[in-house]
Parts: sequence; C-alpha cells; structure tokens
Amino acid sequence: MRTLIRNVRVFDGERTVPCTDVLIDGDRIAEPGERAADLEVDGTGRTLLPGLIDAHTHAYDGDLAEALRFGVTTELEMNNLPPILAAQRRLAAGRDDVADLRSSSMIATAPGGHPSQLMTPDLLRALGGDSGAGLDPVGDVGQAKAFVEARLAEGVDYLKIAVDDGAVSGMNLPVLTPELAAALVEAGHAAGLKVIAHTVTAREALIALDAGVDGLAHLYSDVPEEEAEATAARIASYDAFVISTIVYIEAVTGGTGGVELLRDPRTAARMSERSKATFQQEITGVPMHSAGVVNASRSAVALLRAGVPVLAGTDATPFGPVHGAGFHRELLLLTEAGLTAEQALAAATGVTARCFGLADRGRIAPGLRADLLLVDGDPTTDITATRAIAAVWRRGVRQGEH
Repeated sequence: MRTLIRNVRVFDGERTVPCTDVLIDGDRIAEPGERAADLEVDGTGRTLLPGLIDAHTHAYDGDLAEALRFGVTTELEMNNLPPILAAQRRLAAGRDDVADLRSSSMIATAPGGHPSQLMTPDLLRALGGDSGAGLDPVGDVGQAKAFVEARLAEGVDYLKIAVDDGAVSGMNLPVLTPELAAALVEAGHAAGLKVIAHTVTAREALIALDAGVDGLAHLYSDVPEEEAEATAARIASYDAFVISTIVYIEAVTGGTGGVELLRDPRTAARMSERSKATFQQEITGVPMHSAGVVNASRSAVALLRAGVPVLAGTDATPFGPVHGAGFHRELLLLTEAGLTAEQALAAATGVTARCFGLADRGRIAPGLRADLLLVDGDPTTDITATRAIAAVWRRGVRQGEH
C-alpha cells in the first residue's frame, strides 16, 4: 500500500518545510515519485509530523492504545514490574493499533527507596500485578551487578536508577549512595545500556551526573530564578539530556491546569472515560518542590540556552498524567515556559530519537519508519494544533481520521 500526502507542510523532526509531498510505501517513508501511489491524501492547510515520542511513561493495559490515538507512536517507559512489561511488549510488537514501547523495566533503588513508598498491595493489584511483588532493591555493589544482569535478561532498552531522598517535600527516604549509583552506571554502560536517573532536585541531579548517568528523568524542581542559569551551566558540563515532565510536576503539586484537556473538544473527544476519571484523583506521596512547575519551567529554558537537550515526556500513568492527551499538554507547557513551538516539537520527535539512539524514527526522511501524525493547522506557530488530529500512521498503518 502506497499513500501519497500532497502539498503538506512538514515538520521533519528538526525543521519545517513549507510545502512538499511525502510518500508512505508499506511501513516506510519513500521518495515521492519512485512509484505510483494507491491513495492520495490532500495535505493543504495541514502539517505532517513524525510520530510523537513520549520520553517518560509507565504503560499498563489500555495505555498504549490511548497514546496512539493522540499521535504518540512510541513510549519510553521508565519503570514497571517485569510481568506487566512483558505483556505490554508483546502487545506493542504484535499490533499496529497501539504505540510502540521501549523500557527500562524496574528502577534501581535503595531498599525502601523511591518509589517503594507508592507501591502498596492495593496499588499493585490495581495495576494488574501480584500484590506481593515489588521492586528489586540494591543495597551493595554485588546487588548492583545482579540487578543489571536481571534487567538484561528481561531485554531492557536502557537502565533507570533513583537518586531521591524525598527531602524536598519533607520526606526521609532511603537513597542509593553515590558509590552504588556509580556501580549501577558502570554495569549498565558495560552492557551497552544508557542509564537514566530519577532525580527531582539539582543536588540529586548532580550526584547522578557525577555517577555518570546519560540523562535525567525529570527537570529539577527546586532551583529559583536567580540560580537557573548557573545551574544549567553546571548540568551542561556533563553532556547529558533532561526529560521535561512538567505536566507530571503540575499534577503532583496539586495544579489543576491539566483540566483544560477536558474543556478542549480536540482532546476530550479522543480521551477514554478511564483517562477522564483521573482528573478527579489526587496524586500523593511523591517528592516534589511546591514551586516545582515554575522552577522546572525556568530550568527548561536555561538548559536549552546552555546547550542541554531537553526531551518532552509526561511520566504518564493510569492515575495521571494521562497517556496521549497529557503529552499535548506537555507541549503547551513547554511553550509557556519559553520554548518556541519548533523547539517543543523537536523535543517530542527528533531530539528524543537522537538521544535514545532510535535511528529509525523521530524524523520524516526516506527509509525511516512511517510513524506519522497529520494535523489540521500549523503547530509550528500554534502548538495546540497538534491536538487537531487528522490521521495517525504507525508502521504505515493508518489509524483513521477525525
């Protein structure tokens, strides 16, 4: 099946082409004119984007389908229990009506460390897991090596560690020592894995970066305006990337801005009832600075100015932020923070693909996967146009029009 999208504005993952044609040939993007098309789509007044990549999620039953409905064609998961992950991997590998999935499997944390405080038996049952299951904690260097070996056996794509003592919100959680964090990074790198760190403060971020991690799973939430540029300059010296998750910070600090997704007919019409119900829930027990949204937003801009790649991610869960729709809110929050619309779109596509070594996606170019999002309007000038979804393709399979 060959589909030609004619006269369409293209944001190719890096830059905007005002008007061109794009040919989908099977599951790949091809050079227009190579062969005749079976179907033509009029792209006039529309913009074609690479499929969006959410750089921080946690996927359970129904989440990957919800993500794809909103043009998120790939999710990068940052913690899950192995049996649940295995089921979601099988789903993503076998079907084209759900988003693709990459994962770290379980996060490495100290015994009793974050996010152990959240993983109650009731929560585990709600997620479809064994109520007696839990994380695989790391208490010494020997356990660090065993932890990495266990994750490798699960086929992970990268490793994630937690450096979070909860102090930013008055909690007192056990935390990996710098020596254990370094041992985990060393073992991960020896196995060819990138290592991502959960941190929520600049102090914790620097501990993780000193240990050698390749990226941070969240923007730090505790740096005031007068220290933003200096902190960003220090982070830049480590040649690492940072995942944004402002929508998550908004949710865990009690912000209600996310309900605008329910008022916007472009998102509300596509959102499942389960996702809509999450806006009635309160997320508790998560360490975060009370001024987290403001501080993280300033930090995002300061990091970009310092040359640090900022990747768009939500930390989506079944309890909020929501999969799919939440990513479109993240893009809006990034532009409200001070990113241009094109910078936000790059953070959602090409930048993430480059930082995670996803060479087959995140851009629109011949030979790459036909993971694509077609929207009405111009999201390079109005970021909310990403919500006006006209069509989604995953591996060249069209999901439908709206």
